[in-house]
Amino acid sequence: MFRSITDASVRLVERYLPDPYIFVLLLTLVVFAAGMVFEQQSPVAMVEHWGNGFWGLLQFGMQMVLVLVTGFVLASSPLFKRILQALARLAKSPGQAIILVTVVSMAAAWINWGFGLVIGALFARQLAQVVRGVDYRLLIASAYTGFLVWHGGLASSIGLLIATEGHFAQDQIGIIPTSETIFSSFNLLLVLCMFIIIPVVNRLMMPPESKTYSVDPEKLAEEEKTPEIKNERPADKLENSIILAQAIGVMGLVFLAYYFIVNSGSLNLNIVNFAFLIFGIILHGRPSQFLATMQEAIKGAGGIVIQFPFYAGIMAMMIESGLAQSMSNAFVAISNPTTFPLFAFLSAGIVNIFVPSGGGQWAVQAPIMLDAGAQLGVDAARTAMAVAWGDAWTNMLQPFWALPALAIAGLKAKDIMGYCLIVLVISGVVMGLGLTFFP
Repeated sequence: MFRSITDASVRLVERYLPDPYIFVLLLTLVVFAAGMVFEQQSPVAMVEHWGNGFWGLLQFGMQMVLVLVTGFVLASSPLFKRILQALARLAKSPGQAIILVTVVSMAAAWINWGFGLVIGALFARQLAQVVRGVDYRLLIASAYTGFLVWHGGLASSIGLLIATEGHFAQDQIGIIPTSETIFSSFNLLLVLCMFIIIPVVNRLMMPPESKTYSVDPEKLAEEEKTPEIKNERPADKLENSIILAQAIGVMGLVFLAYYFIVNSGSLNLNIVNFAFLIFGIILHGRPSQFLATMQEAIKGAGGIVIQFPFYAGIMAMMIESGLAQSMSNAFVAISNPTTFPLFAFLSAGIVNIFVPSGGGQWAVQAPIMLDAGAQLGVDAARTAMAVAWGDAWTNMLQPFWALPALAIAGLKAKDIMGYCLIVLVISGVVMGLGLTFFP
């Protein structure tokens, strides 16, 4: 029965889910129309919101390109390849490969979401080369489902933000330590449930051998082949200079040590990308090898470059028109002290489809949700994490965050989102119950 449901979901998505670029164009028109219908905005006002916000994610878009590129370069270094290959050999069957890639990507995403997105996809490629008969689409989908736990982990943008002095809601809720959010009992129980349930669900979705989508392991290995070293020109000596690369690497390591030890710096997207870049330079050894891998990684960044401005425009229309606030208020109106975390979670999941940015979504929903939660006597930490989990949840439906993994895998969104839809439903039930009843 479960396999039949999975097959139906895969067929549905393959038939009707367009390319992510088409998806974002349709989403733009839906939000444009909704702003006029539900918020009485004029067409000119909606176009103005869209145009003014179109470039609002330039910095974030570049950060995401670097997450993909630097993560790919680091994980493609000889050392990481050996580590991933060694881990891949632990899987002796297709079922074990699905479970292993899910657990590894979840662990990586819990540490840092950008790291998890890249490591999960690259590990899936290694498994596809080692384990015969594993479905490549489900393998990549399983790697992406690890992304579900990121907002309950160490890089949770909401959990870290409200624990930081000077955050925008401090006058309302004060400083909430991570012991009450990321490391609270209800959040850790939710993370544990995800680590147990999602690998099992992914394993149960394995198709029969006759429907398995396989890739040629030799083709994947060829794509990852290290280029030959040339020393035909004087300039080649510089391009292959290990000393030059390591000198820059040492500078980077000194900065990282100073940042964490002297300044007590915390993890953020910029420092993660910087660390990925520096370790990539060091581990590739020669600048020529680093550049060759970098050029390969950049090929997959086109979807991010073109789609992020459109999502910035959608976010601007949602926020400036009042649509995001209206959605949140609608859920608040039907809540009581027991159901409020559940409805906060559901509202965040819906808003995330249109505003796929944890920090941006919190800026929209925090004033509404925190005030409503306070009136109902709901702890602010639980309210914040309900929004955080809702933001992470519908990433299984929204192809925005799958772009880096798809670029690395060489697949399209329709190839994996049918499996993600099943995970969306099951994880949503578990998350909703956990936020409502876990102590």
